[in-house]
Amino acid sequence: MDVRRREGYHGTGPGAITPDGCAVELYSRIPVDDSPELIARSVPPGAAILELGCGVGRMTHPLLAHGFAVTAVDESPEMLERVREARTVLSPIETLDLGERFDVVLLASFLVHAGSEDVRRGMLATCLRHVAPGGCVLIQREGRSWHDEVPWERPLRDGAGAEGTFRVVSSEPVGPGVNSVHAEYAFPDAVWTQTFLSRPLSTEQFEQALAEVGLRVDAYLTDDGMWVRAVPAAAAP
Repeated sequence: MDVRRREGYHGTGPGAITPDGCAVELYSRIPVDDSPELIARSVPPGAAILELGCGVGRMTHPLLAHGFAVTAVDESPEMLERVREARTVLSPIETLDLGERFDVVLLASFLVHAGSEDVRRGMLATCLRHVAPGGCVLIQREGRSWHDEVPWERPLRDGAGAEGTFRVVSSEPVGPGVNSVHAEYAFPDAVWTQTFLSRPLSTEQFEQALAEVGLRVDAYLTDDGMWVRAVPAAAAP
């Protein structure tokens, strides 16, 4: 498996760093938000879920607890070592082809905003390739003002209750429509940083990106538009 660092992505801090700059120890430390509950409300009970970019299983494990059958995919073996009780697959998302279909394909963690348009198209094509007839794709988008008024920060708490801070330190244009984002996760005993490429997408641009690979929006699941249910464009409205 080729796990070379992705161009424009890097990270620092204790422990292993993945090809896209994520810190394995950091994501093992911070709990997930309420996204698993939102997903559980939005798809059929017991659905077979293909989770793309699962990381250490922060989303995987709650979804398993909700009774879903999860196939968890990540390109980092160090991340997958932390996943328990789910079927795991080591692969980049954009080249994945399992020859299988799933009730739900999950593309979270703002991965749809990949800096490379080719990578984004590949990821969305993977979603379409793996969704079963009558199934859906759940996609997490960045917030509307994520790149505005930088720098900004918010409190962060780890699973043991230690208080820290998440900061977006900078978001600088590095190409047409692409920003290089530098983020910091600071706790009293450790600091991690990540630099990554992000392509902000308006609602119109996001829907066009879906259309390019044969998907369409079925519903915006949250008032802020950050969680979206998509379906194959050929599916009847």
